[in-house]
Amino acid sequence: MFFQRKGRLRKEYDEKLLVQLNRYKNQWQQEKLLLERSFDPSEEVICQTKIAEAKYIFLLREAKQRQVKIYK
Repeated sequence: MFFQRKGRLRKEYDEKLLVQLNRYKNQWQQEKLLLERSFDPSEEVICQTKIAEAKYIFLLREAKQRQVKIYK
């Protein structure tokens, strides 16, 4: 009875993690594209790109550590 809740909560948080992972991946790709197309990128754009990459990699490692599976 109590263990069913644990499985349901894990699945719920895994889904939230995957949503965030996809969102940060898209954000990082957009920032990277902006940086590549920029003629003379400012320091702020470079920092934003590095921050977006760091967030994505952090969530990717978290998903790997938690062994998140994509449920279809």
